[in-house]
Amino acid sequence: MDRRGRLAGADFIRALACLLVLAHHLVLRLDLGKLSPSLSPTFEFFRFGNYGVSLFFVLSGFLLARPFWSALDRGLPPPSLKIYALRRAARILPGYWVALTVAFGLSISVFHFPLDRELIGRFLAGFFLMSQWHWRTFFPVQVDGPLWSISFEATCYVLLPMCLMLLFARQSGRRSPIAMRIAWLGIIAITLFVHWLIVTYVAIDDASRGWTFGLLGGAKEWMPRFNPIGFFAIFLIGAFAAGMRTLLSQRRSPLYDIIATLALIAGAAQLALSTAGEWEGYGWLDIPYRFPWLPLCVAVALCILPGSIVVGRVLDNPVTRFIATISFGIYIWQDVVLLLIVRLDPAAFGIGSDDMLAGWLAWTPVAVAIIFLLGTLSYFFIERPVILWARNLEGDRATSDRQPQVPVQ
Repeated sequence: MDRRGRLAGADFIRALACLLVLAHHLVLRLDLGKLSPSLSPTFEFFRFGNYGVSLFFVLSGFLLARPFWSALDRGLPPPSLKIYALRRAARILPGYWVALTVAFGLSISVFHFPLDRELIGRFLAGFFLMSQWHWRTFFPVQVDGPLWSISFEATCYVLLPMCLMLLFARQSGRRSPIAMRIAWLGIIAITLFVHWLIVTYVAIDDASRGWTFGLLGGAKEWMPRFNPIGFFAIFLIGAFAAGMRTLLSQRRSPLYDIIATLALIAGAAQLALSTAGEWEGYGWLDIPYRFPWLPLCVAVALCILPGSIVVGRVLDNPVTRFIATISFGIYIWQDVVLLLIVRLDPAAFGIGSDDMLAGWLAWTPVAVAIIFLLGTLSYFFIERPVILWARNLEGDRATSDRQPQVPVQ
C-alpha cells in the first residue's frame, strides 16, 4: 500500500478491465472473417475483451470487502453501512444517470426508435437500477449496451454487506479468521446453488431470440445464464481475495512478484483459450467469462500484488492510474461514441470497404480519443464533484454513528 492508501495492482486491474472492454467493442466493428490469417488471431484474442467485465466485478468485491474483513479480524464493529451506501451511490449514479439519459434521448432523436411504453419502461428500470431481473429491461437503453452491467453490480453492492453481516452476527467475542474464511466459501457455494436453480428452472421462450433480433433478442440469448446471482459469485471471489489479503504479512517479498506475474499470465491465457469459442466464455454452471478460472487469476493477482517489490509498482504507473481514474466514464460512454460515429458516417471503421482494416485503423484512434476525452470530462465535471460532496457528508454521518471506521479503498 502506498502513502495514499492505494493497494498495488488495483489501479492496473481497473485500467486493464476498461481497456479490454473498449478493445472488444472496437473489434466488433470488424468482420474477422475478412482478415488475413496472419492478423486474425490477434483480433480474435481481443474480441474476448468483454471478459473485462469479470475483472471489474472481482476488483469491486475485493476493494469493498476489505474494510469489513479488517474490522472483523480486529474485533471491531462493521464499517458504517450508511457511509458504504453513500460512497457507492456517489461513485456510480451521477455518471450513470447522465449517460443513461443522454443515450435515451439519442435513441429517440438520432436513432429514431419509437417512444413507446417498452422504451420508457426499460429506461425507468435502468434509472432505478432494476433492469437486471428481466430480459425485456436487461438493456435499459438502445444506444448504450454496456450499461446493462451497472444494475448487476448494484445488486452486488446490496448483497455483499448482507453476507458480511452474517459473519459479524454469528460470532461473539473473539472471531476465528480461518473460520470466517471457510464460512465465506460456504456463502459462495450457496450463491452458486441459487444461480444453478435460476439457470435450470427459469425458462425463456425462443421467439425472436438471438442477436439478429437486436438488443432484446440478445438479452433473451444471454438470460438466464446472465443473472445477478451468477455475477455475485464472481464478486464474492474478489471479496474472498480481500479476506485472504488481510491475513497475509505486510512484508514485501520477490516471491509475491513471481506469483502475481504467473497469475496475470494465467489470466491472459483464459482469453487465448477462448478463441474459436462462444464470445461469452461460459464456464462452471454456465457463468460467463471463464468462471471460475479468470476470476481466480484476477483474485490471486489482487491479493498478492500489494506484497510485491517490483511488479505492483511497475503496473501502477501514472498512465494506468489515470486510465483507472477515468475508467468509469470510458466504460459508460464508449458505445454511445462508436454508434454515433457509424450513424454519422456509415462507412466508418472501413464498413463496406474493400480495405476494411485500413478504414478500421484510421477511425479507431479518432474514436479512442473522443472516448477518453468524454471519460475525462465525465470524471472531473460529473463524477468527482459528487464524490467530494459525499465525502464532506461523511464526517457528520460518522460522528452520528459513533463507531470506529475502516477506510474504504
